[in-house]
Amino acid sequence: MISQTARRYSRVAMILHWLIALLIVLNFIAIWVAEDMPKPQRMQIMANHKAIGITVLILTVVRIFWRVTRRPPPFQRTQQPWERALAHAVHALFYFAMIGIPLTGWSMVSGGGPVSLFGLFSVPPLPVPTSEAASGTFFSVHEKLAWLMIALFVLHVLGALKHQFVDRDRTLGRMIPFLRAPRG
Repeated sequence: MISQTARRYSRVAMILHWLIALLIVLNFIAIWVAEDMPKPQRMQIMANHKAIGITVLILTVVRIFWRVTRRPPPFQRTQQPWERALAHAVHALFYFAMIGIPLTGWSMVSGGGPVSLFGLFSVPPLPVPTSEAASGTFFSVHEKLAWLMIALFVLHVLGALKHQFVDRDRTLGRMIPFLRAPRG
């Protein structure tokens, strides 16, 4: 029999998951709000957007390190092979986007000098081409990866809700500490 603890992600994995998710949602909200703002306010929001993006990149690297050094809880025995394969693919693409979006954003602004991380310290520009054409390419990839992130988010949430409310297998208890863990 697998213990309750072994059926959940670790506390650190849960914190990283929810913190990264919150920061990503905040960054999407910030970008949508900034579009209609006057330039001075838009520039402040964009400064925070960049700082949050670098923070997401750092936390994602930590999350990946944590994930490869610790086994995740096992899938439910009732989950079909296609569900497991889809879950693995979605998570791999999430990690790809959580690395790719900040890197392309950082690359896009590297011609403008260092990026301030909330005024605490500055992150140097990346050694990438800084021409207008290169910046445009980075922006295009950044935007496409953001749309991929939105699609993955929708798929991830729908899958979690399906498992919780249709299959009733308590899968959400793997990542939400106040819910009951899945059965063994």
